[in-house]
Amino acid sequence: MGSFLSRAKSAKTSADEHSKPATPAAFKHYSRAQTDFKLPLIANENAFLGDLATSEPNDPVAPIVSGFYRLEKGTPLVYDYTYHEMKIIVDGEFDISDETGQKVHAVKGDVFYFPKGSKITFTTESFGLGFFVGQRKVCEAVPARWVSILTMFRKEQRRERFCRCSDILKPRYLCISVQ
Repeated sequence: MGSFLSRAKSAKTSADEHSKPATPAAFKHYSRAQTDFKLPLIANENAFLGDLATSEPNDPVAPIVSGFYRLEKGTPLVYDYTYHEMKIIVDGEFDISDETGQKVHAVKGDVFYFPKGSKITFTTESFGLGFFVGQRKVCEAVPARWVSILTMFRKEQRRERFCRCSDILKPRYLCISVQ
């Protein structure tokens, strides 16, 4: 029996050794991202979202993206999730509801899971800032209906770009930016 366990352990060890990258993977640090990262307007007059970091270069099959979402007092944002997302409220407050009738007054420290297929409404009486991690590619948070509106705008503003990397905070992804 001892011989069998010894062989099983060595087989597992060699399988693990083959799955390790040749060089260690370095972590990425985004200093002062919550305060220095400027979010682009994505909807209405008061909804801002920016993708900050992605695992896409390391895992193109199942990437995750993280960034910040800010909503100021004004028009509610209704968002159809086409991917899974986790969000933590880092400042301010949100009133968050879904199609099931569930409603929450969210404050700093509250954590949410929005499953793929959910339709979520965000409102605030002041402002709210959330940090998110979503299972999607960079810039896939922009709904198709916004893209069609932006495409019309692009015809008027020829220099509009989608998903450009910023030189200020690398890699920083602005899903919508006009130069």
